[in-house]
Amino acid sequence: MTSTTTALPRPDGTSPPPRSPLVEWLAVLSVMLGIFSIVTTEILPIGLLTSIGSGFAVSDGMAGLMMTMPGFLAAVSAPLVTVATARVDRRLMLCAFLLLLALANGMAAVAPSFGLVLASRVMVGVTIGGFWSIGAGLADRLVPAEKVGRAVSVIFSAVPLGSVLGVPVGTLIGDAAGWRTAFAVLGVLTVGVLVLLLLVVPPLPPTGTTRLRVLGGLLRGVNTRFALLLTVLVVLAHFGAYTYVTPFLEQVTHAGPTLITLLLLTYGAAGILGNFLGGSVVARHPRAGFAAAAGLLALATLPLPLVGGSKAGAVVLLTLWGVAYGAVPVASRTCFARAAPDTPEADSVLFTASFQATISLGALVGGAVVDRTSPSAVMALGGLTAGLAVLAVWGWTLTSRAAASPAGGRRGGGARPAGRRP
Repeated sequence: MTSTTTALPRPDGTSPPPRSPLVEWLAVLSVMLGIFSIVTTEILPIGLLTSIGSGFAVSDGMAGLMMTMPGFLAAVSAPLVTVATARVDRRLMLCAFLLLLALANGMAAVAPSFGLVLASRVMVGVTIGGFWSIGAGLADRLVPAEKVGRAVSVIFSAVPLGSVLGVPVGTLIGDAAGWRTAFAVLGVLTVGVLVLLLLVVPPLPPTGTTRLRVLGGLLRGVNTRFALLLTVLVVLAHFGAYTYVTPFLEQVTHAGPTLITLLLLTYGAAGILGNFLGGSVVARHPRAGFAAAAGLLALATLPLPLVGGSKAGAVVLLTLWGVAYGAVPVASRTCFARAAPDTPEADSVLFTASFQATISLGALVGGAVVDRTSPSAVMALGGLTAGLAVLAVWGWTLTSRAAASPAGGRRGGGARPAGRRP
């Protein structure tokens, strides 16, 4: 393709210079690969949890801090870093975060103590908070308006791809050459993505200044609060259980390293399917899509302690789990975006902060449950929490209908008129 396209004017009245469709989609791909590198780095310890823990003589629950640390740091850094760098070119910031991620992976690869591994995870957390907050809302600045929906799905496909490729391949490398090698390879990949981003992403001067008071104002909207509640419940359910899926497969399914890698690969492949199926549904019906994902997640995790003892049962439920969670990031991001369409970077910050804080909380709660009970208990707890998310969607729908009715008027802090979905 050699023709050029001109993106439609942005909300601030600006338009990027004409660029070929190939370059536009390479720019989208570079952002997706950046998020892929981040997601893979963040969740890689899930596949290597027991080997890293045994290498430093720490329990599975203690090793789970590798998942807890980045999420909490990302939740804090998302608003702070985005506000502090609000006047800096967004491409420059994306490159700086990828460089920090490469350094973090290199540090983990050579760390002589578990404490330094956790220090590297602090760097990962800062990267997640900054890159996600900026990158998750860039689709409309990289492609024309009519292609934005597809670009959003491509960018968020990085999440299941991190599971389908990143974690299984990282686990395979860790089993074959040691977990340190897996982090080293990921560091090299991150440098490659940094180079691609520099080559194909155009300068992205900030189009608006994100301030803390803007973030506070968004939280007064009822639709934003419901998007936040749903995100917390579903992500808590998922990561509270999925962080400890490797100990579950070892102790309950009695799977060896090769089978665990294959099971994680199956889960990730299902996640890619869930991402694109969920993306098409969520674009039209965001609440229904979110509720369906939460319901499937509950159906996958609740019976896992009973059915997951057989290898066939584990395959079926992990596949269902992958489809369910594959739709969650795009569903969450869409709900936040619909709740605050005029402040894309600010609602992206709230999405990132809530998502990452809950990843940490889930890993922390799951670790406490695993150390005190068993991996089976944490799977059942995750299913119950996902069930609460389905009830939250029902409550959200009733609240919106009441606010949109003649008796309810426009009360509710941001509810939209009847006939418009959040």
